[in-house]
Amino acid sequence: MKNLSIFILFSLAFTTFVCAQDTKVNNKQEQEIYSVVEKYVQARDNKDEVLLKSILTDDIDQLVSTGVWRTGKGESVQGMMQSSKSNPGKRTIKIEKIRLINPACGIADARYEIQNSDGTVRKMWSTFIIVDDKGTWKITAIRNMLIPG
Repeated sequence: MKNLSIFILFSLAFTTFVCAQDTKVNNKQEQEIYSVVEKYVQARDNKDEVLLKSILTDDIDQLVSTGVWRTGKGESVQGMMQSSKSNPGKRTIKIEKIRLINPACGIADARYEIQNSDGTVRKMWSTFIIVDDKGTWKITAIRNMLIPG
């Protein structure tokens, strides 16, 4: 019985060390994640549908601050382009934290502000789920939330 307990304990410890994945963000990953979010801002500001499509996965989904879900690249891009037209203003996204779930999937939490033409600022939190798609980081989900006030 004692030998069985030692064997099970050793097996669990060995499995943990062998299967554990590095979830620390290295400099290269951090820069690539920052870059894809910067491209998102650039695409939205310039209403660049081609750039936007290039940084989104086909199965992207987005929950916008009004509570509307957009699913798929077509619906998401169409909604983003319409939103950029109806909410013109300078977009600023400042990443506050990046965390990897595994080496090919990360979460970027950011402050998202839109400077409106009337001088008011629309303040939100935005979370980007970003995946490594064949060596290129792409956005697969976005969650936006208005900051009350």
